Amino acid sequence: MMRRMFVVPDPERLRLRSATRSVLGVGLAVALCGLTGHNLTAVIAGGLAALLALFTVTDATVRAQAATTALLPAVGFPVLALAAGLHDVALLRDVAFLAVAGLGVYARRWGPRGHALGVFAFMTFFVAQFLHTVPEQLPGLYSAVVLALLASSGVRFGLWCYERRLPPPAAPVPPGGSGIARITTRQAIQVVVAGAFALVVGQVLSEGRWYWAVGAAWWIFVNTSSRGETLIRGFRRILGTVVGIAAGLLLALPLHGAVAPTAALVAVCVFAIFYAAPVSYSWMMLAVTLMVALLYGLLGVLEPGLLVLRLAETGVGAIGAALAVTFVLPVTTHAATNAWIERAVQSVHDCTTTTARRLAGDEQADPAPPAAELEVVLGRARLSLAPLVHPLNPLRARKARARQVLALLDDCAREVRGLASVAADPQASHDARLAAACWRVEAAVQALVSPGAQPAAVAVPKAETPDAYHHPSAEAALHHLHGLEKVLTELAKPLHSSPSSPLVGS
Repeated sequence: MMRRMFVVPDPERLRLRSATRSVLGVGLAVALCGLTGHNLTAVIAGGLAALLALFTVTDATVRAQAATTALLPAVGFPVLALAAGLHDVALLRDVAFLAVAGLGVYARRWGPRGHALGVFAFMTFFVAQFLHTVPEQLPGLYSAVVLALLASSGVRFGLWCYERRLPPPAAPVPPGGSGIARITTRQAIQVVVAGAFALVVGQVLSEGRWYWAVGAAWWIFVNTSSRGETLIRGFRRILGTVVGIAAGLLLALPLHGAVAPTAALVAVCVFAIFYAAPVSYSWMMLAVTLMVALLYGLLGVLEPGLLVLRLAETGVGAIGAALAVTFVLPVTTHAATNAWIERAVQSVHDCTTTTARRLAGDEQADPAPPAAELEVVLGRARLSLAPLVHPLNPLRARKARARQVLALLDDCAREVRGLASVAADPQASHDARLAAACWRVEAAVQALVSPGAQPAAVAVPKAETPDAYHHPSAEAALHHLHGLEKVLTELAKPLHSSPSSPLVGS
């Protein structure tokens, strides 16, 4: 776990920059809330709102990020009012919490913006339980949240604004389907079932901290699309929570809520959450658990028994999620992974088609965007395959085949990157062999997605001079095209296996 945290590449220092900027944004939000006379509860609410805004808003452009951030209060404030109004009406409060949880997951169907708004809505209800919010507190909480969002946005869009250099993150679920066949619909139902289980059992364990179990169940579903992913994420959440509780006993408990050292450690936790999230869910959960312990220290209620209870409630949430994804409208790893691989193959098709047009003289054709999309989709396909290559998977044959597919996908990404980098060379278009090689890649793509179908012919330009056949860019492009054709051909074997022995599934 530690090795993964620190050796995974950080292109353009994006994780480092995001984590540092987030510490500044959350720190400024907390400072302003405190300086403007808000009480401790409102300051904590403002800090958490700033953290959520910086963490969940992941639109592709700065303009879209700003628009999504501006919409957060529109969903957060009504939910906060609902939670506060139902504070003393347990049954209605529980039903409302489950409804918000289900709608929060269902909103993922609308992409990054729907995902961010859904997370913010759920966490607003969760924070209301954490802070025991009542209607009389709403004005102070509203003003603190607004101030915190303005402060964090000032850092994100003003003081330290930068466009993404990398493609935006892929949607957590593959597109397609309708009604009950849509993955977001199934997961919304699963979350409600898991949340109901967690709520009932969590209240048996604790009448005051039951919401931890519901929160654990809900967050396990975030950024997953299949049964296998959800089960592995639940395991990692428990692992991170266990280590985080140990850190809380060693670091948070001895502080007894001392403001200065607690604030410093919370800043470290915020940095770790953002730095670890893209590469290690366990490390992120360690940081989250320690931060929660520190916040309870500030509120004056931290004790060893509370941390043990958090572990028990987390376990209940993980069990609820596992039961829901196993028995309620399950989405198999096989189905999810095949959907991502099919989308990746389509991206390869788009890239080679665009490259063929570029080589035929179309200067408007740019293979870079489909190549970037392929990187994103392949990353999501790797996550979908991760449960099969996990050390806990006892199915050795499927594990070996999954590793084979992962290796082939990595080869595919490398060849497409190389192809996109040389296709823009105007001299490369003089080589007729390139368009012919593109056609062969098209044939390999068609063989994967539609066995037996014939690909559309690609116009093959004639070479202008004999020397053009030896142009370095042309030779490099040919090398990548031949490699791509080979990889796609090799992928056909594991992907077209007998349905009785699927590549992935459970």
